[in-house]
Amino acid sequence: MTLDWHQPILRLTLRTSVKKLNPSLKRQLIKTLAQVMGDIKNSTEMDKFLSDFLTESEYEMLAKRLAVAYYLKKGRSYSNIKNNLIVSSATVAAIQTEMKKNGFQTALKHIEAEEWANQWSEKIKKFIK
Repeated sequence: MTLDWHQPILRLTLRTSVKKLNPSLKRQLIKTLAQVMGDIKNSTEMDKFLSDFLTESEYEMLAKRLAVAYYLKKGRSYSNIKNNLIVSSATVAAIQTEMKKNGFQTALKHIEAEEWANQWSEKIKKFIK
């Protein structure tokens, strides 16, 4: 049997240990992860990072959480969100509560800033033609 080293043989799946990590070490690990993610310069690099570090279902779950928060902020109904994103009412309700936190608010502000920039870019393009 010949192995192709360019293709993963199996997906790395880790489980969270029942044993608790030393709190100081945990803080340092989380700080390091946040620093690495903050240093990633563009969405292509971030996609590569997340694709390598998360399972497909973990990545999708994070994307759905952000999408639920975004759709709630835009005023979409629970049923619209549930049907489009294939999530439960409980998930939508939980995210509605969680989206008041700073991390969600920061992410939503980034999305809104990108939308604003895209809208103005389109308006400017109309004047340049």
